[in-house]
Amino acid sequence: MAEVVLENVSKTFPPDVRAVVDLNLRVSDGEFVVLVGPSGCGKSTTLRMVAGLEEITSGQIRIGERVVNDVAPKDRDIAMVFQNYALYPHMTVYKNMAFGLKLRGYPKKEIDSRVNTAAVLLGLEGLMARKPKALSGGQRQRVALARAIVRQPQAFLFDEPLSNLDAKLRVQTRAELKQLHHRLETTTLYVTHDQEEAMTLGDRVVVMRDGEVHQCDSPLSVYEFPCNLFVAGFIGTPPMNLINGRIEFKGEAAYFVEGQGGDSGQKFALPRESWPLVRNHGDKEVVFGVRPENLSLDNRTGAQENAWAVSVTVVEPLGERMDVYASTRAGTTLVARMDAHRKLAPEESVNLHMDMSRVHLFEPGPTGANLTRNVLHRHVDE
Repeated sequence: MAEVVLENVSKTFPPDVRAVVDLNLRVSDGEFVVLVGPSGCGKSTTLRMVAGLEEITSGQIRIGERVVNDVAPKDRDIAMVFQNYALYPHMTVYKNMAFGLKLRGYPKKEIDSRVNTAAVLLGLEGLMARKPKALSGGQRQRVALARAIVRQPQAFLFDEPLSNLDAKLRVQTRAELKQLHHRLETTTLYVTHDQEEAMTLGDRVVVMRDGEVHQCDSPLSVYEFPCNLFVAGFIGTPPMNLINGRIEFKGEAAYFVEGQGGDSGQKFALPRESWPLVRNHGDKEVVFGVRPENLSLDNRTGAQENAWAVSVTVVEPLGERMDVYASTRAGTTLVARMDAHRKLAPEESVNLHMDMSRVHLFEPGPTGANLTRNVLHRHVDE
């Protein structure tokens, strides 16, 4: 095992398409790091550069102590698992697993030992004589994983390996992958567009957009303390409620006012800890953010402090919980996640109470910075 380090790595495709821009990332020995982001953000290109399947335009990649910029893929001592499994259709499961070892000249006894160990680990013992066409999608994925495991590489690279599985099997295989990593403790770089995969699998999550890293942190920190508007809106299902408005000061107190003017928007007193951070944003546009689970039903009627007066538009039952979509007086749509046993009907007027210790304020713009991130960090740490 070894750490994987990318230093100022860039990739430009002709004529001038910048797929990855000055990316810096260190995957520690035994760490599981997930690259996540929308299509075209550069995550798969990054993985392919580490694998040697794509030449880098500039920068440096190290695996262990070696700089591998000019090292052939087969000599990088990594194993890659692809989205389409890439199994040899004419070979049995055993031969698929053993093929890479055979090419490298391992003795038959060593090959048998490694293949049988991986087969037991992944529950493939009864499938060794079958060919890929006789396997289910989940079984093929296990064979692809086993083929990587027998190599005993310094690092695993996964390129959206679960995207071809159905929802139930994807959840099951995800859990098996996590368990497998705990057993093997092999350095792993994993690419997915599925944020749920990223949050459940990764020791750290790297959120990318337009070839750049926007945030690299633990899954919980990325979720609770997004560094900017893009991360806040991308991570979370349903995503964070983001409401346009402005900061208003009265004396020393600071308020968020919904909307860009007029009297239709609601006003909320901001936590005292945030006042110094928004002092320079008086009467300026900001974006107010609150997660759906930080909104709760307030059974009292009439206007209440720190509660949105809303009209229910849609109720989506999700088993033990439900997502409630509602509209404010100013026409802003909010979504709240709550217990499914509360009966709500469309057009019903309710108050949604906010946990003000969990709200965010962002600068406007696609990647506007989180103005209150440090305050939230301190509140949780205390």
